Amino acid sequence: MADRLLFSKTGRARYISHLDLMRTFQRAFTRAKIPIKHTEGFNPHPFVSIALPLSVGYSSQCEILEFGLLEGTSCEEVPERLTAAMPEGIAVYQCWRAERKLKELCYVNYIMTFDYSEGRPQGAEPAMAALFSRDSLVVKKKSNKAKAGFTEVDIIPLVRSWRIECQSDTMTLDLVVSAQNPGLNPELIRSTFCSEYPQYAPDFVTFHRREVLDGEGRPFR
Repeated sequence: MADRLLFSKTGRARYISHLDLMRTFQRAFTRAKIPIKHTEGFNPHPFVSIALPLSVGYSSQCEILEFGLLEGTSCEEVPERLTAAMPEGIAVYQCWRAERKLKELCYVNYIMTFDYSEGRPQGAEPAMAALFSRDSLVVKKKSNKAKAGFTEVDIIPLVRSWRIECQSDTMTLDLVVSAQNPGLNPELIRSTFCSEYPQYAPDFVTFHRREVLDGEGRPFR
């Protein structure tokens, strides 16, 4: 049976790529002297796998990493020891024996913040609401598998819920979207909104992954 970690990735650590993040964890396990399973073959290395790779620049408080803890270390002592070996911006909060399959991870809760340096346009909120109220919204999505380099996807069925909160210079979107098969990257929502309503395009957008959820909308652990 595998083991899993719950960790956060914030601050400057947002700019660590997925592959570099896995290498960071591999080195951290070694520095923390936490024995874990290795791959087999001529060049074995510590096996770690991140459930849903996070886009560079995104922050998160709910990342899940899968690995194999060997005898001699308890799950309870892993978070503190591993966090001490991590670079700034990565903190491990929980370690547990995996009992649920990763395919049960169905949704992701994202917080998107649209920043407007000269004040939020009044029409931005109703425009965003109109976007999500459509029956269908088919857009092009990059795909390395497609001959044309892209595929078409309907965003609407991939959004489970959405809520908008506005301040004088920001518009915050609280989203729950499909996590996998297929998953929806909120960047696609940003680009679609800016394409459909260029007059309301923000100066900057931040993306934060707040929670990963199962099919019933409960935290996946």
